[in-house]
Amino acid sequence: MSRAKRQRQKENTRQAREEREAAQKRRKRKSTAIRVVITVAAAAVAILGFNLIFGDDDGDDIAATDTSTTVDPTATTTTTPAALSEPDFPLDPAIDYSAKITTSKGEIVVDLDESTPVGAGHFVKLAKEGFYDGLTWHRAAKDFVIQGGDPNGDGRGGSGSSVVAEVPTDNYPVGSLAAAKTGTDPPGTFDAQFYVVTGSGGATLPNEYARFGSVTSGIEVAQAIEALAPETGDGPPTETVTIDKIEIVETPKPTDVTTAPETTVAP
Repeated sequence: MSRAKRQRQKENTRQAREEREAAQKRRKRKSTAIRVVITVAAAAVAILGFNLIFGDDDGDDIAATDTSTTVDPTATTTTTPAALSEPDFPLDPAIDYSAKITTSKGEIVVDLDESTPVGAGHFVKLAKEGFYDGLTWHRAAKDFVIQGGDPNGDGRGGSGSSVVAEVPTDNYPVGSLAAAKTGTDPPGTFDAQFYVVTGSGGATLPNEYARFGSVTSGIEVAQAIEALAPETGDGPPTETVTIDKIEIVETPKPTDVTTAPETTVAP
């Protein structure tokens, strides 16, 4: 074999090796790029799923930076208690107040707690103004609550005027009527959204939501709405349920009449 031929073979072998090495590098770069894309995509999906569940993109969790109006059994108080507001609707001490909540699933009757004049008064004020009429129950949480009173229907709407109302010391038994708030609001803040406790989850709620009434009849209606919770267990009901009207019923309290003792006149 001539020297020139051997030289050409060496050159061909070198070129083939370089081409194999270049192809291998390209495959490695492609593989790395694919792994990066997959990692980024997986992270994006995880973040999206977290947001859909916990509310960082308009969801329902009470978090330090969240602006949705809601109630969360896992939340802890992170805000400093504020002084109570002056009632924006003074309740008449001679009147018993109750609310008849007519929904598309039936009627819920609530006795309003006159020992919470700020919270009960604010609810009475909004109801008398017709604020709630025609709105939806935008949230149903399994064994926990139904929530309504949002004019936007997405958990972020309100009346534009809030009060700081009374909070309980004994949590939220089934049938409790209470106010939802954002995670950054002081305990007791009540704008417009409210919830009815329909299950045992209320017992674990921290005492930072204004409670101003309790269901006296129709708890089965509230629980029928709760039964429409989505498969995730918490979110918009699987069918639209409306608050057709909230009527405030004012019943005069019985007057305490003391009968004077009979006077006997001697003949």
